[in-house]
Amino acid sequence: MTQATNQEATMTPYERFEANRPRLRAVAYRMLGSAAEAEDAVQEAWLRLDRTGAGHIDNLDAWLTTVVGRVCLDMLRSRGSRRESVLPETEPARTTGPEDEAMLADSVGLALLVVLETLTPAERLAFVLHDLFAVPFEEVAPIVGRTPDAARQLASRARRRVRAQPEPPERPAGREIVEAFLTASRDGDFETLLSLLDPDVRLRMDEQFHNLPTELHGARTVAQFYVGRAQGAFPALIDGTLGFRVAPNDDTMLVVTLTVTDGRITSFEATTNQDRLREMEILPL
Repeated sequence: MTQATNQEATMTPYERFEANRPRLRAVAYRMLGSAAEAEDAVQEAWLRLDRTGAGHIDNLDAWLTTVVGRVCLDMLRSRGSRRESVLPETEPARTTGPEDEAMLADSVGLALLVVLETLTPAERLAFVLHDLFAVPFEEVAPIVGRTPDAARQLASRARRRVRAQPEPPERPAGREIVEAFLTASRDGDFETLLSLLDPDVRLRMDEQFHNLPTELHGARTVAQFYVGRAQGAFPALIDGTLGFRVAPNDDTMLVVTLTVTDGRITSFEATTNQDRLREMEILPL
């Protein structure tokens, strides 16, 4: 590990932790698939740093990554959703270059969390840390309890499974439907809105918001509700789910996730609670 820079040496441990927080949260979210659990993992890293102190840590970035990685690994294993199979360390690995790995990391965007659910916890951690965050295998190895070569093979297995995983077919169609729905709403095009909705579509809000109804049912009722309403709405990926956010002044007021079945929207779930909104990862589409 390298010595801390002069600038880092003048920062308090909390300031150094806060500088690392966005990266740590990104690592944890891609490991856990939950914004709330990711925040818990990052907070646990701070508590451990606060107890331990930063005086003896040469490379705080690497130390925090290690702690968050181990916390996420423990959280994944505690879910009990799968048992990790131990494969021989001599399993042959497919050779790829850095350019191939970078292209793979860029290509898994929207489907990443879906694909990662198919991996064992150790494979998931090795792939996320190395392929997505460029952590060397020498640093990945102690986190997963393997040798560097074994960690490299874990990432290689994960990479092959990511490549083999087809893109979820509903993503492109779903995005097109979201965009068509918002356009029709802005234009006040009732008939197009109606054509995009399932006859039994439901809209639910998590709480009362600006005197709006908390639940609506039926295509005509929902279409009428949305006529002219989408002026400040933008397509988004909300904790990995397709939907849109309403942010008239780039300040998110609410988000709506939706379900698309056979080319029509069957449900809307609106979140207006500000505490919940702050926990969500909201990405533009």
